[in-house]
Amino acid sequence: MTHPIYYKEITERISKLSADSQKKWGKMDVCQMLTHCDLVLQVALRKIELPSINPLFETIGIVTKLEMYVFNNGIPRNMPTFQKLIVNFECDFDESKTNLLKTLEEFREACENRKLPDRHRLFGNMTEKDWEFLEYKHLDHHLKQFNV
Repeated sequence: MTHPIYYKEITERISKLSADSQKKWGKMDVCQMLTHCDLVLQVALRKIELPSINPLFETIGIVTKLEMYVFNNGIPRNMPTFQKLIVNFECDFDESKTNLLKTLEEFREACENRKLPDRHRLFGNMTEKDWEFLEYKHLDHHLKQFNV
């Protein structure tokens, strides 16, 4: 997502959200979704450490990553997530939106400076390109969930 066009696209789509944006699927409201996306980006920035998982689940994660590359498909709806990344509490829309945009900028800088981890608990070995691709797919998935 260090590519300026993708970064600009994502930030513009985030800016179109409002506190009353309606979801097409899922359990989270728009504020919870923004907070969730912020937490997911914080994993790449090493601010949140995910727990170890069963090797079978990591194998599934690695295959899923490859499938997304090969078929350029998105993240499946209602896919299970790590407990630390689940947002099922009340939050402030403006604060959540501001925090996500700030973390997104930190992520962009970390990509440019090659400061991202070389491994993910679910997706295995990671390159800068992998992080950018998967974070874009994740953000795109949730922004589509709220029609932007």
